[in-house]
Amino acid sequence: MKSRLLQISLAPAALLALMVLPAGTQTDAQGPTPARYLVTDLGTLGGANSFAYAINSAGIVAGGANTSGQNDPVAQTAFVWAGDSLISLGTLAGSVCPDCSSEGSAVSADGTAAAISETAALDPNGEDFCEFGTHRQCLAAVWRGGVLTALEPLPGGNNAEAFFTNNRGQVVGVSETGTPDGTCLTPFQVRRFEAVKWSPDGVPAHLPPLAGDTVSFAFTANDAGQVVGFSGLCSNVTLPPFIPPNAPHAVMWDQRGLPHDLGNPDGGAGDNVAVGINNQGQITVNSVMTDGTIHTFLWSAGALQDLGTYPSDSFVTVAPCCNNVNDRGQIVGFSVDSQFNQRALLWEDKDAAPLDLNQLLPVDSTWYLLSPAGINNAGEIAATALNLNTFEIHAVVASPVRGSAPAARGAMKPPALPQRVRALLRSYLH
Repeated sequence: MKSRLLQISLAPAALLALMVLPAGTQTDAQGPTPARYLVTDLGTLGGANSFAYAINSAGIVAGGANTSGQNDPVAQTAFVWAGDSLISLGTLAGSVCPDCSSEGSAVSADGTAAAISETAALDPNGEDFCEFGTHRQCLAAVWRGGVLTALEPLPGGNNAEAFFTNNRGQVVGVSETGTPDGTCLTPFQVRRFEAVKWSPDGVPAHLPPLAGDTVSFAFTANDAGQVVGFSGLCSNVTLPPFIPPNAPHAVMWDQRGLPHDLGNPDGGAGDNVAVGINNQGQITVNSVMTDGTIHTFLWSAGALQDLGTYPSDSFVTVAPCCNNVNDRGQIVGFSVDSQFNQRALLWEDKDAAPLDLNQLLPVDSTWYLLSPAGINNAGEIAATALNLNTFEIHAVVASPVRGSAPAARGAMKPPALPQRVRALLRSYLH
């Protein structure tokens, strides 16, 4: 589930492996302007693809990657990267199910990783909660001391997912409850679900929906224990990877676990998802507008501010879940134009227009940044990127240049996507 959400919160990660650049794609270097970021390839676990999902204050990255012979981008194994090669977190199924998948969601300051993982057991209700397409049981997990351990779902629930861990050791995500619901909009889903905050010792506490709603979903938390996500009905909410964000209410749960509606922005159509929060209490919200476009807003002190769209990509401009705003107010996201081409973006602050991160790379860089996954307080950005020479999709880190810098690449036309990929993305966006 997470990979598809995080790429577009929306664009599905499955799309990335289908991208092909036409031969002779051109860049346009803009004179002596210095590059601002250098790209480090994190590699894979022996397969074709890898995807970054978060980066912590020490520059440690969490994500998912194909193992040897595992070239389907939906099938992944969780990893962490700490400046060397990828470390596989394995799956909760272990050797019993070598084809089972997992994804690393985030890493706290002490190196504890949050993850989602399949087990070898089929879901008793035929659900596909992880949305790996296998209908196996899906559980939230933490990786600590080299061991991946399942987190307990809420009472009555068979499935759960962990999306983030803060520096207090709290883990947030979502769990099924034991309440059946035949109105659920997400395919195969027959149980209600609620946002969860697990304590450092693994005890789950439910984060309830708003009054009148029946389901909730949490994406991320700050170090104060504030949590953000969405609230709605099982009949008007779709779980990742389905988009646009079909949830009527963007929500922040306070330290006591009480939900607060973040409101609907001016011009909003009533679909709102809160996807990021920093330690200053600033919250990023993705909202569908009445004209059908999707914008990112910044909620601060009770007000929603439209962060604007990239000039040529007014169709979709969003921040992905969940590590997208740092304590300096820098925000990462991406945009999609009317031809369904994608570019990674950076907002230097809430009052600045978004910058195309690809223009800030060295002129000879072989990478095209598609979707940032997180930004830390040092300005290091974890992202999923396309290699312009090999067409492989890899997790990378874009690090601010220290000292003298090579010339920047400057303006660059986004890689054109093949028609089959545009059609698939269009089906998600409508």
